[in-house]
Amino acid sequence: MEFRRVRRWFVRCIPVAAIGGAFFLCLAPNARAQTFPFGSELLLDADPMRGSKKIPILDISTAEIELWCNSVKAQLVVAADTITIITGKMSARQCPPDPARADDELLAALNQVTKWRMEDFALVFTGGTTLRFRVQTN
Repeated sequence: MEFRRVRRWFVRCIPVAAIGGAFFLCLAPNARAQTFPFGSELLLDADPMRGSKKIPILDISTAEIELWCNSVKAQLVVAADTITIITGKMSARQCPPDPARADDELLAALNQVTKWRMEDFALVFTGGTTLRFRVQTN
C-alpha cells in the first residue's frame, strides 16, 4: 500500500521537475549556445578620428574589413567560441599618418583575436586586445 503512494507521488513529480529544469536552463545566462553573426555588418565600437566621420566596419558577409583609411579582405574561421582571423593584403590608399598607424594597430589586434562572444548587440573579440563591434541596425 505504501509503495503505491510513493510511486504515485514520484510519477507526478517527474513532469514538474522536468519543466522546472527546462525553465532553469532557459534562464541561465550561458546555457544557450551563441551563434556567430554571419551575414552581418558590424561597426567598431569607437569614436571617429578627429576630422573624419569614418569608423571601421567588419562586413562578415563578404569578409571585408574597412579600417580607418584602408580596407582588407579577410577569412574568418569560427569553431564554437574560438575564432581565427586571417587577413589578406591591405589596400594602398593614400592615408594621413594617424589613420595609417591606426589601421596597422587595428589589423594587428584583429590578427591576435582568439575568442568571440555576443554581448547584447555587440560582437566582442578577445585575444591580445578586446575589440567590440556593434551590429548595424540601419
